Amino acid sequence: MNRGLLDPKIDFVFKKIFGSEKHPRVLISFLNAILKPINPISNVEIRNSDLEKEFLDDKFSRLDIKARTNKNEIINIEIQLKIHFNHLVNDIPSLPFQEHPLLKNEYNMIQRSLYYWSKMYEEQLNEGDDYSKLERTICINILNFKYLDNNRFHNGYRLKEIETNEELTNIQEIHFIEIPKLSEDSDEKDMLVAWMEFLKNPESEKVRSLELTISEIREAKDELIRISNDKEQRLLYEMRSKTLKDKNSALNEAERKGIEKGIEKGIEKVAKNLLDMGIPINEIILATGLSENEILNIKNNI
Repeated sequence: MNRGLLDPKIDFVFKKIFGSEKHPRVLISFLNAILKPINPISNVEIRNSDLEKEFLDDKFSRLDIKARTNKNEIINIEIQLKIHFNHLVNDIPSLPFQEHPLLKNEYNMIQRSLYYWSKMYEEQLNEGDDYSKLERTICINILNFKYLDNNRFHNGYRLKEIETNEELTNIQEIHFIEIPKLSEDSDEKDMLVAWMEFLKNPESEKVRSLELTISEIREAKDELIRISNDKEQRLLYEMRSKTLKDKNSALNEAERKGIEKGIEKGIEKVAKNLLDMGIPINEIILATGLSENEILNIKNNI
């Protein structure tokens, strides 16, 4: 898509299409496709529609979408691109790729999602507020890589009793959508499948057919065409794409240096390298699994 339409999986473009106040029908359709509520969402309030230039040039900024539905649900959507660690496997042939503790650090989507969910949940209350004010909070993670150990491209999780599977509450809900798991024979009448086809390749014959019958996909495609033909937007897209590549390279280099120093001290070395690059401590916690105190001790000894 380099000379045609921009890639809607780049977070800058994704947010322009799905997080725009000008196109609420697109986000409403997308959310209904994922959540499949008995009573469909009919309205959304987008909370962070701005896209400031300084965020585009920040390796560790999150261009996610925050919204509140007409049911007072708090929703966060984040799209994550794959970081390639395959070249590191040759350095440690004794360990399988999936088992190495460093190779999946950037893939810690479960921990990341729980962390961001907890922040969204906690931020709903001011000091002295009653807990009854807490609303249903949903995190949606769209990944262009395989992460979970099953073949389903869409997985949704809630809190349930271990033995009986009885649901405790639906106030917490976390979704993972893994685009590469979408099979060629998936039912395109399912709106979530249709939207994933759009994200996967908006110029495909499948999407051309879908946009003839689904007005929201046509609206999303029209917006993508508009962005792709706008010289300034394309420049911003190139800036963001380069920033994300730089982030991937920086994390890969930090991982590689950590591995070269040995498995035992590798995680501490990764943390030091990340600190040297000025990466925020909360990101290092998610990447390494170290506590804040451990990271501060490493920082004090640099």
